[in-house]
Amino acid sequence: MRDTRPRRDLLRRAAGLALAGLGPVPFAGCAPAARRVASDPFTLGVASGCPEPDGVVLWTRLAPDPRAADGGLDPLPVEVRWEVAEDDAFRRIVRGGGTTAVPDRAHAVHVEVDGLRPARGYFYRFHAAGATSPVGRTQTAPAAGAPHRRMRLALASCQHYEQGHYGAYRHMAAEDVDLVVHVGDYIYESSWGRDHVRKHWTPEPKTLDGYRVRYAQTKTDPDLQRMHAAAPWLATWDDHEVENDYANDRSQTLAPDFLARRAAAYRAYFEHLPLRALARPVGADARIYGRWAFGDLAECFVLDDRQYRSHQSCPRPGRGGSNVVENCAELFDPARTMLGAEQERWLARGLRDARGRWTVIAQQTLFARFDTRPGPGERFWTDGWSGYPAAAARLTRDLVDSRARNPLVLGGDVHAHYVCDLKSDWSDPASKTVATEFCGTSITSQSLPQAQIDAGVRENPNVLLGDGTKRGYVVLDLERERCTARLRTIDDVKRADTGVSTRATFVVEDGRPGAQRA
Repeated sequence: MRDTRPRRDLLRRAAGLALAGLGPVPFAGCAPAARRVASDPFTLGVASGCPEPDGVVLWTRLAPDPRAADGGLDPLPVEVRWEVAEDDAFRRIVRGGGTTAVPDRAHAVHVEVDGLRPARGYFYRFHAAGATSPVGRTQTAPAAGAPHRRMRLALASCQHYEQGHYGAYRHMAAEDVDLVVHVGDYIYESSWGRDHVRKHWTPEPKTLDGYRVRYAQTKTDPDLQRMHAAAPWLATWDDHEVENDYANDRSQTLAPDFLARRAAAYRAYFEHLPLRALARPVGADARIYGRWAFGDLAECFVLDDRQYRSHQSCPRPGRGGSNVVENCAELFDPARTMLGAEQERWLARGLRDARGRWTVIAQQTLFARFDTRPGPGERFWTDGWSGYPAAAARLTRDLVDSRARNPLVLGGDVHAHYVCDLKSDWSDPASKTVATEFCGTSITSQSLPQAQIDAGVRENPNVLLGDGTKRGYVVLDLERERCTARLRTIDDVKRADTGVSTRATFVVEDGRPGAQRA
């Protein structure tokens, strides 16, 4: 589960961050005593993430006034104490300490707890400014290589605040999951869609203050807070955490100052998610991808397909971003990449070294080849993997050559449930099945018309199911003999008290790639 780079490289990076004023801020005796504030400073809840066998990352942000970019606090440091216990009454506290929440980091706190026992559930809380946070529950991973029979993870993405309530998270919290994997669009920078149930507080963010308020508003949702407090998360970003359809250093509007905007957005993302210090941005750059192991049962690779990708091919005149293209020679350029050369090499090495019974690749969007033109000829959307066929073929080849066991590709972004068989020849839907894909529908974000999705499913026989009629998430039960995936859908995204049901259930048997309806 540890990062695969040599420890000295990690220490060198940490030292560089500290010299830049970006390293961890320890509990300092010279900091002012905890000051009382007029209202609850824990309005954004608590969270945990990045589970290791001996620890997790704990998160909170002090913000008595979430509508204010500074959270409603004076520009002064605040002492924060934290506790980890074996029971929710905190009678058996096993770890604890202090840190300082500073205004330069939006009074956000990231505590990397160690010294815990593997495969154990724990409770945690924070104390600051005369107040105590809600209690969160987290869980450590099994020890590396240790026998582990079962884990349950939930797949989530695409939670446009205006387009619906987060009732999906209320139901997810009742699923007793061990881990949430969030694959992007945690916020939306823009306002779009129909029949909004609530509104963004501020215009589209382009500065650090703007992104901080957008994250704070998103995190005030009680059901999102409930799910963060119920289980640890692994998270990666997609495009809307910065700007729709951005690619590497290019915005969809070709804005000359885009990297400054990206730097602000990356910084706000880190401030509001339970991420390791390794992921803290330096300017417009941040290492968000990583690898986690869960005993001998599963290895999970979390990817970043935004920061390093080639620009989309054949864009509209005077624009960046996506397009839907036919006869675009640039699309098939073998040098084009979705992950960047360094991340591709890192993933290829990791797949060769993977020892888990299940190899989980969590990334942003639909991976399976998806031709959108009915009948003869081909038409592809350039922002997804279909817009980067050479990169998709390389990743498929790495899956085959590495002999990684039972590969499962997880995705989001397209606001629909998809279940796909992934083929050895990425361009040939009739070739051998080598992996299985579960792409989850959105938490709230609106989808394409179902007739358009149905036409795509008919055109692509490797796609076993495509349904964008409902919002929801996916629950995967990983066991030694099989993976069972339940496509969960909520009844009405416009109602906070919505019900939930299972759209379909699929099973992947150990040693037999491809999904079968249960």
